[in-house]
Amino acid sequence: VSLSLPPLSLSPSSLSVSLILYFSDEILLSILCYVSTSDLVNNVSRTCRKLHTLCYDKTLLTTVTLSEEYTADDGAIRQVLKHLSNHVQSLSLSGCYWLSGSTIDRLIRCRSLVRLDLSGCRVTSLRLSRLLSSLPLLRSLAFDVSPGFDSAQLSGEARDSLSRLSELRQTVLTPSYGVVPCCSSLFSLQLQLDILDGTSMCCQLMMGQSSVPHYQQLEEFTACLAPGEVNQTLLLLYLAVFSVRVPERLRSFLVSVPGPNPAHWPAASSLAHSLVQHGDLEALQLPRSWLDATSLGRVLLSNAPKHLNFSRCPTLRQTVIQSLTGTGVRDSTRLVSLNLTRGEEELVAEAMSRLVICCPNLSHLNLLHTHYHHDNAHTPGLEANTHLCTSLSKLTHLRSLALPACALSDGSHTPSPSPSPSSLLLGLRKPSRVGLQTYRPGSGDSLPREGTSGLGTLLAGCPCLEVLEITGPGFISALPRLEPCARVCVDQRTCVNARGVGDAHVAALRGSGAAEADAGGAAGVLKGTGLVQVAEHCRDLQALSLANLGSLKTWNYSAALLDTLRNCTQLTQLRLEQPYLVCNGAFWEALSCCSRLRRLCLISRNGTFHPAAVVTFMECCRDVMVCHMFLGGTLVACRTLQKTLLDRFSVERPALSVVIYPLLHEDLPLVIRDMPLPLLDQLTLFQSRVAQAPPSSQLGHQRAKRQLANQSPSSPW
Repeated sequence: VSLSLPPLSLSPSSLSVSLILYFSDEILLSILCYVSTSDLVNNVSRTCRKLHTLCYDKTLLTTVTLSEEYTADDGAIRQVLKHLSNHVQSLSLSGCYWLSGSTIDRLIRCRSLVRLDLSGCRVTSLRLSRLLSSLPLLRSLAFDVSPGFDSAQLSGEARDSLSRLSELRQTVLTPSYGVVPCCSSLFSLQLQLDILDGTSMCCQLMMGQSSVPHYQQLEEFTACLAPGEVNQTLLLLYLAVFSVRVPERLRSFLVSVPGPNPAHWPAASSLAHSLVQHGDLEALQLPRSWLDATSLGRVLLSNAPKHLNFSRCPTLRQTVIQSLTGTGVRDSTRLVSLNLTRGEEELVAEAMSRLVICCPNLSHLNLLHTHYHHDNAHTPGLEANTHLCTSLSKLTHLRSLALPACALSDGSHTPSPSPSPSSLLLGLRKPSRVGLQTYRPGSGDSLPREGTSGLGTLLAGCPCLEVLEITGPGFISALPRLEPCARVCVDQRTCVNARGVGDAHVAALRGSGAAEADAGGAAGVLKGTGLVQVAEHCRDLQALSLANLGSLKTWNYSAALLDTLRNCTQLTQLRLEQPYLVCNGAFWEALSCCSRLRRLCLISRNGTFHPAAVVTFMECCRDVMVCHMFLGGTLVACRTLQKTLLDRFSVERPALSVVIYPLLHEDLPLVIRDMPLPLLDQLTLFQSRVAQAPPSSQLGHQRAKRQLANQSPSSPW
């Protein structure tokens, strides 16, 4: 490609901008689509007349996402909404917890909106009523049902707008049906029930709100519950109509109930019968007590699902594997996402090898909290005794993977004892001291490579891998969901093979192109030299989560972690959990090298921190908007530091979220309760995100595409 340009006499500062203006409009639009909408409207559009015109092109402003735009304050968001009011059709403000109510009211002018996501924002029933009355074209809505919400305050125009909704996503924070009784044309209903346990169910929930629709046109139903009996009770109320009639068009049914004893649902058999009869299942997730192995086998036999999630269902896992590897599924090649976490039995190498062969299009696989112990002896029926990682390397489309730490080991290599030179010297020779070698920068290149061949084969065969999670089978995070913090035993429960996974295996991860890496409960990490090599080779690493690596009685990889942080120049999110974490001045100085860091979470039962160093770090890293620290300091020290950071930086950082609290304090659940839910789920809690939900709702994506293509401000729905 040759490019002929006329002579230019420009200053070096404006030369790059002027060169870009010679590109065609198509190329410039392709570049501008990677710029945030806030920057397009408030900055780029003011550069010159040509960029001003392109920044307001409908291809850039039809679908707008302002989620996690931490640098945009109320004024910037208002300015964006002012310029987008006549263009935007799909708008997401998900997770913008810092926006004021007056800014949300500006959405009334966006009368062309078809899709609106307000989850995580403060929306009262009166404000929602005004919004719905002004948005006649709205077909998709997401918002939070907060305490004090009253559906009786919705106006008639708002109820008419709700009756035309085809998609609804509710985060329910108080016992309520929300706006579900007003939505009679739903195709998709997504619920997140996050009610504090101990909240009494109001009798008015059944009286006055009994007109819950029968979901005649429902195609997708999703419910994700937080721990607590009140959430399970409310879920059964939402599902009461399923006992009368299961929607005929139901193609996706996802219900996640934490805990060992989910409440029984009598209508589960009717649901299974409907899924068998229609055979249009796309995605399925059920608690362990809702379906037996026989019914599940019939459901899988009649369908060809794309997403299956049977987390915490050890009794059903064998049925799922047998159905996928045999003739129990109509078309197993359609499966894209599979979750088989928390199984009690050990993974069988032969079964997993057959699973990979029968499901070659798997893109998301979660096998956490299981066991896999490779046997070096030859196993009949397996060619060359295929390792689990070798089998998984054949999944060339794999994008996210979660594995137990013991699955990385190539097997037990027990060295033969060396013969004693002489029995006369027995007891006289000075024994070698058992301990940890001192970490020296640059010593990681001499790490042994024994036992990492399986992991190397996996990374070489999965070039599309973006997210990799490795967790020890017995790992338990010190930070709970909503329960009081448990003083877990110092010696973490783990298997022998998992203890053999250490620095060499971590170093082998440098060959992956993953942008996100999570590691928890790897007891074999001695010096942390593998972390340094990963940071040196994976320059694009953006999210890093480390929890309980090495010994839990001491922090033995502290020096290596400092070198790791100095090399993570692109890191935007860090979560670090260790029982004896020392956040001294050297730690905060090394962390300051992560100039792009935006979210930080530190968790330690006995950890300490240096207040002055924390303030200096916040001054150096101007992009840090989330600072959550649950350490072992006193309540007075934690509150003092939290107040200092908020008073000093909240004015210039409107989205700043600072929570500093003793980890073992009895009031910690109440503190967690007041935190923004998006931050709690995305950062603070240690939880797997691989294959937890369908990678993308095919039904919702196709429906949204039709809506945005056919909808215009002047045409009726």
